[in-house]
Order: sequence, then C-alpha cells, then structure tokens
Amino acid sequence: MFTKILIANRGEIACRVITTARKMGIQTVAVYSDADRDARHVMLADEAVHIGPAPSRESYLLADKIIAACKQTGAQAVHPGYGFLSENAEFSRRCEEEGIVFIGPKHYSIAAMGDKIESKKLAGAAGVNCIPGVNDAIETPERAVEIAKGIGYPVMIKASAGGGGKGLRVAFNDKEAFEGFTSCRNEARNSFGDDRVFIEKFVEEPRHIEIQLIGDSHGNVLYLNERECSIQRRHQKVIEEAPSPFISDATRKAMGVQAVQLAKAVKYQSAGTVEFVVGKDQSFYFLEMNTRLQVEHPVTEAITGLDLVELMIRVAAGEKLPLTQADVQRNGWALECRINAEDPFRGFLPSTGRLVRFAPPAQTMWQGDTQHLLGVRVDTGVQDGGEIPMYYDSMIAKLIVHGTDRLDAIAKMREALNGFVIRGVSSNIPFQAALLAHPKFVSGDFNTGFIAEQYAHGFRAEDVPHEEPKFLTALAAFVRRKSRERAAGISGQLPGYAVDAGKDYVVVTLAEDGQHSYTPVHVDDFEGESGSARVRVAGTDFEIRSRSRLNDIAITGTVNGTPFTAQIERGTPTNPLALRVQHNGRRIDTLVVSPRMAELHALMPFKAAPDMSRFVLSPMPGLLVQVAVVPGQKVQAGERVAVIEAMKMENVLFAQADGVVSKVMAAQGESLTVDQPIVEFAA
Repeated sequence: MFTKILIANRGEIACRVITTARKMGIQTVAVYSDADRDARHVMLADEAVHIGPAPSRESYLLADKIIAACKQTGAQAVHPGYGFLSENAEFSRRCEEEGIVFIGPKHYSIAAMGDKIESKKLAGAAGVNCIPGVNDAIETPERAVEIAKGIGYPVMIKASAGGGGKGLRVAFNDKEAFEGFTSCRNEARNSFGDDRVFIEKFVEEPRHIEIQLIGDSHGNVLYLNERECSIQRRHQKVIEEAPSPFISDATRKAMGVQAVQLAKAVKYQSAGTVEFVVGKDQSFYFLEMNTRLQVEHPVTEAITGLDLVELMIRVAAGEKLPLTQADVQRNGWALECRINAEDPFRGFLPSTGRLVRFAPPAQTMWQGDTQHLLGVRVDTGVQDGGEIPMYYDSMIAKLIVHGTDRLDAIAKMREALNGFVIRGVSSNIPFQAALLAHPKFVSGDFNTGFIAEQYAHGFRAEDVPHEEPKFLTALAAFVRRKSRERAAGISGQLPGYAVDAGKDYVVVTLAEDGQHSYTPVHVDDFEGESGSARVRVAGTDFEIRSRSRLNDIAITGTVNGTPFTAQIERGTPTNPLALRVQHNGRRIDTLVVSPRMAELHALMPFKAAPDMSRFVLSPMPGLLVQVAVVPGQKVQAGERVAVIEAMKMENVLFAQADGVVSKVMAAQGESLTVDQPIVEFAA
C-alpha cells in the first residue's frame, strides 16, 4: 500500500480524498494556486505545494507541475479527483512513465471513452444499447438535415468533444437541424478545438440514469447500482439520488450488466460511471462513460455502505476487489443537493466573495465512514470566513442525506437545508427547497426537462411554496416577544420606564415596492415555561417551543408538537431593525411593532430605488474580459456591450434598448462587484 499520495485537485473533492487517505494511514500532499493559499484542503493535508497563479490553466491543469510536485514530496501516487486532469489520458500515461501510480483508470481506457463518437462504436461492439444515429463526423449542414430526416425527428446534434452542455442542440425540423448543426460546430470549435459533430435520436421524456462501476487489475468489474440524475438545469445536475424512483429491478440489472460489459471491453480499472438515457418505456441507451469519480458518488456510498475512494486507492495499489456482485447492497434511500454559490432569483448568476458565515447542519454521517448511516453528511472544501474565488466552479458544498425510504430522505433533506447557514454570498438553497417540495418531484414524476418546464420564466420568490405561510409571521412575533422579555428582565430599570414585553403586536411584512402587509398577532406565554409561547395569527394558533439562543441564526424547536428548523436574522441590508425569517426556502422580511407604531409606519412615504436604466450594471462579481463599445457609439437593443468571466463561465451583457454610449465606466481586466456600472448611456 502507498505511504503518501498527492491530490491533484482542490475544494471539496480534495478534502474528500484526504479524509479516506488519513483513515487508511496514508500521508497526503495538497497542491494549491495563489487563490487557494489558505484553502481548507491545504490545511487538511500533511504537505502542500504551490503550483502557480489562480487561473486553472496556469496551475491545476499543468501536468508538469503536478508531476514535479509528486517528485518533490516523494508521493508514490496521484488522485486526480474530478474535473481538471481526471480524464486526461495523456496525464495518466505521463504518470505511468514517471513511475507515479495514477489512482484512476489506465490511459488507454480513458482514451477509449473520451471521444463520444469512438466510445459509441466501442459500446455497440460490446453489446451495449446505443441510440439510433450516425456516429461518424458530419461535414455539412445539408448532410445533417438528410441524416436527421432518415433517423426521424426529434434529433440531438452533439459535438464529439462536448461536455457541460456545450456543443449540443435539439432539432425538431429541417430548419432547426440546419441551423443547429452550424451553431453546434462553431461552439465546439471555440470551446474544445474540435469541430466534429454527430447526430442521434432524441429520446422524449428522457431520464438521466447512471451506473456506478468499480473494477480491479485482476479482471473483476462490479456495478454498484444506479443513480438518478434527471433533475438538471442546463445539463448541469442539481439533485441526485440513489436508487432511482423510476426503473424496475429488471431494468437495473440489465443496465448494470451492459455497463460491466463495456468496462471489461476497455479493460477498465478503478471507479467509473456509465451514463444512460432512459425513455418513458424504460428503454435505455448508452450516453457516455465518465472515467473518474463522480461528484454524486456519496449517494452510492450511503446505500451500499462502501467507501469508493478507498476502493479506488486499493485497486490502484494492485489489490483485488474485496467483494463480489452478490455482496453489493442497496439499503435505504440517499439524496444529494449541490449547494452552489449562485443567486437563483437573478438568473442563477454566480456569486463570489467571502463567506461571512458558513454553518452547515449538524452531521451524523461523515466522509470515509460507512458505519454511521441514515443521517446527514456535508462534503465541502470551504470554511467559515473562507473565500469563494471567481476562478473555479460555483460549488460550495454537497449536502447528502440517507433515509429509510425516499419520503424519509426528502424530509431529512428539507430539514437539513433549513439549518444550512450561508452568508456573504448567495446560494441556491431556496431553489433546492422549492424542488424538494414540488409535487412532481415528491411523486417521482419527472425527467431531464423538469426544471426547464416548471420554471420556464426563471425562478421567483413566489415559486417557493410554503404549506403554512402564517407560521413565518408567528415565528417573527415569537422571536421579537422573547427579545422583549429578556430586555424586560434587565435589572436597574427606572420605575415607570421598565420595558413592557406586551402581548399584542403587528407584524409588518416588508415588500420591495412599498406595498407592505400588516398582520395583527397576539402572543401568550405558557405559564412557567420559558422558551415557549402561543402565537395567534389570523385565527390560527401556533404553540412554539424553542431552546435556541436568541442570537443564533439557525433556531430549532417544535411548532404544535412538530419539530422545525428555521433561520432568523436581525437586520437586513436596507433595514437594521427588520427580522428576516427563512423556512422551507421561503423568506420574509418583517418589522414586529406595537399596533400604534404600525399605524405610524403605514403613513411613512415610500422611497423608490434610483433609476439605473441608463447604466449597464455588472450582474455578478467577475472579471471584465471585454468592453465592446466606446463613448459616442450608437448601440441597438440586443447588441453586445460587455463580457464578464466568473466561475469558468463567460457571461455576455447585451443592450436592453437603443441608445448612445456616453461613458465607459470600467476597464477591461478590472474585477467587478455586483451592480457596478460598466457603461452609461446618454439620457
């Protein structure tokens, strides 16, 4: 067994590998860029090596620097995690030549599965179901239309080297096939330097279901059940679960058998995943093979009780798999939510900056530990006070729960999300909460188009359901009353001037447009019982009990005997006296005041936000990589104005109306903040 390994990655996956290596008694080496000098994975590792500037192309993607770090520290093996160099066949081959063990598949297996066209040919030869289509590169849009008509619409046009949703179009007629081919080819050339494009049948109402594999160097390959990954936004997974609520045992076995056949055909060693697209009739077709550990591997670990990272390390060290196919378990139900630094209410724009508060829910399951299940696990590479840099992907953490069944897992996940405190950057937690509460998700009635169909016009605050909105009002009144009680108990108050906690309040629910709502509430204490009260809101009584401290953001307790976790925050960016209440994804900003103060508040004039329509504002923190206009230039609506790069994505800003540029207010190469003016148009 190895005594020291290097992790050629960053963030949560680097921390994940370090945890298992430590359990196995293996020393670890971290690598880091300028942006990650104080990162959590650097602190966790036994050693750390600086490998370059913040951009990944100058650090984490440089094989020479990784190999040099291995030699410098004496690391015998390298674990690539996912992303970066994890599926780079040349890097795997280089490691082998340098006498460094690559903890992953052999270079020839990566190469065989890395090309979408060639991998489909190999899959077909191995007896794996493949989608009807033409797997040879297509040269002209006219030929693309001819092939599409032959297959039958709808068809999917895909770049051979594509990934992450780039180089992909769906066509329902000749016109869309012609235009889609041209766009797909251009996008592939610009993104991947490879403009080969192929066409295949588009499976309607498709589900994205993948089979987890593990193989060793002794010819043994096992499938570790499936993961349901159909909840996607723009081809990026949002929620994953295991097992799938859709497929039958017979389909599961058939998919697993075919995945093993493909793995054996390419002499696969290590952990890997075969992805399938599954039709509504449970017909399934090979999509691609990911020759690495997947982001969503924890849900498989939860239902099987296996540590996939440990198995990868043992296989790389030449050991045989310690189990057979008959030993693979499938216990309970696991869900994973990807917690990303993005603002779902602003088109999921990336959000970078300092984590002013980062307090995940309490864990009862841990990485590398297969003994404690049926609980909550958090995989993360950040910590309280840490930085979310603009140079890498937007993931803050992965929240994993394991339940006895699917409904138990959903309930655990909703409660865990309620207690996940993130401040300083925006997160997608409200969106995750809305998805988990959606009736179609709860019933398992969804496919890969679910998010696009249900949130076709974006995600808004009103899209977050709450089964009892009056509870949020009651909770605001409860916290305010307990604060008043504490103030009333302070000794030394002058007679006649002591604080009166009171029982009658008005909860003012604040609205951005000034259309506030006013709700009378009555609060009664339970006799002799601190930390509890009965709150009446519009004829509904809420018996609330909580032992949480008043200055905690996440508070726990019971309401009418049912446990709850919610978040209460004092002060908002626009009102230091407000109480912000969050529960099950819904958020309200309130003022809890006396009835007389509510009357006076209703008379206050509303101050509208300043008109910023003449400005093009940065919608996110990021790097201004291009300003496409100059002062005095006439610009038409829809014309490109600027390009911002953040979290590995380019975001193009367009003019919303015709106008003349009066001033350029930011320079190319400048780091921008949210709502920073870039261009001003003449009035």
